[in-house]
Amino acid sequence: MSLDNALSIANSSLANINRQIALVSHNVANANTAHYAREVAGQENLTANGVGLGVVSHASTRVTDTMLQGQSLRQTTLVTQFETTKTALQAIDPVLGKPGQGDDLPSLLGKVADGFSALLNAPDNQARQTEVVNAAGTLVRQINAIATACADQRQAAHDDIGQAVTTLNTTLDTIGALSDRIVALKAGGRSTADLENQRDAALHTLASLVDVRTLEQSNGDMLIVTNGGLSLPTRGQTHRLSSANANLAPAFSRAAGTVPGLMLGGIDVTRQMQGGRIGADIALRDQGLPLFQATLDEFAAGLSRRFSDQGLALFTDATGAVPPSGGIPPQAAYVGFSVTIQVNAAVAADPSLLRDGTHAVVGDPAGATGFTPNPDTGPVGFTTLIDRILTHALGSEVATGVPHPAFATADLGPDGTLTAPFASPVTLTGMAEALTEAQARESAATASRFDTETAVQVSLDTRIAKTSGVDLDTEMAAMIALQTAFGATARIMTVVQSLFTELLQSVR
Repeated sequence: MSLDNALSIANSSLANINRQIALVSHNVANANTAHYAREVAGQENLTANGVGLGVVSHASTRVTDTMLQGQSLRQTTLVTQFETTKTALQAIDPVLGKPGQGDDLPSLLGKVADGFSALLNAPDNQARQTEVVNAAGTLVRQINAIATACADQRQAAHDDIGQAVTTLNTTLDTIGALSDRIVALKAGGRSTADLENQRDAALHTLASLVDVRTLEQSNGDMLIVTNGGLSLPTRGQTHRLSSANANLAPAFSRAAGTVPGLMLGGIDVTRQMQGGRIGADIALRDQGLPLFQATLDEFAAGLSRRFSDQGLALFTDATGAVPPSGGIPPQAAYVGFSVTIQVNAAVAADPSLLRDGTHAVVGDPAGATGFTPNPDTGPVGFTTLIDRILTHALGSEVATGVPHPAFATADLGPDGTLTAPFASPVTLTGMAEALTEAQARESAATASRFDTETAVQVSLDTRIAKTSGVDLDTEMAAMIALQTAFGATARIMTVVQSLFTELLQSVR
């Protein structure tokens, strides 16, 4: 081997070692970077006719497990989806009150019943009449508070969709720009590892917003499709997702077109945007929260009608009216009534109406029996109405032998498409308990699912770290080996230079 060959080999070795050291340094610097996969660069010995010509480094690549990477994206979607839902439901939990603490709907309804029971023994007692009015007021304020919290969270979900869509568009643009650069570098045979790591980080941001599937093309480009089958655009400002702002009222619905959809190129793609933060917000806005609102409206309307059926319009709207039934869909006439229900102003001003009644009732074989209010000259110990309230309004029968119709649990909401997750209760207490328990159960189940999915994500992250992550001990060991090789190569070059010097001196 000539001295020139030896020097050339040593030079190529030093260049290779420098590139490997730079790569180790790059890995160490990104050890704590989220979704960074360790980068490595292969090397190859060059020979000609069995004679070594040095070493060449290949373009750096990433150490990845495609299956684990896909699972990680899916897990990011699930964790964000349940976190979004959990946050919304837990914002309502404090307003629901806690069973046994006296501040939940069944307990507050029970206090109204207790007030009437006490009034039965002294129907003309003004202090007890006032206590019943106060108990009724506390009950309706609780109903109002729950309904308002539900409406606030529904509005928050819609507003968050708009914010998330902005992030989604920006992320898609980032992925498209990175893909363009990856395609160009791949075509030139250069490393795309850094860009692929950046694209993976962007994909995790995207997966937190919506459930997606990715397909990497042979040229390095990437197709992105939602789980609902929608191909997401990664390039071009003219085809972007959008969501219009809106102030949602309880009666607004997607079916009626009063709740804006997610649009892409003039097409409503709301149903194809599932999972993640956006999917969770859509489900909360269009199903979960309207359903809870609907069951609360059903309870409020039933409370108002059942008292009114017996001759006491205690629970009404601001005009003193009781919501009618029999609409199409069933709740058409009282969607959002839980927001506006109040103690009848006439009763609040004259609590003696609790004893005497607010209106006459015409007897109905399929409903309540007839009732005539106690006149001004009537007995102060009049208990007929109080008996009717305790026995029938708060009981299971509208009249003796005539059961109350069960509360509606299907065809609910402004468009009649929602179904409650419980059987149809018959009594007011049963309905109060059912809707409260259903909401608490949903909130607890969501929180539990979030914890479970988070634990799975931590486990996946650990597996990915072992497969693709940067291990500092491994990198330090590689650095030491490279330093040793660098020293050995440097000594070779020193020897070659000495030989060149001796050769020149001998020629002289």
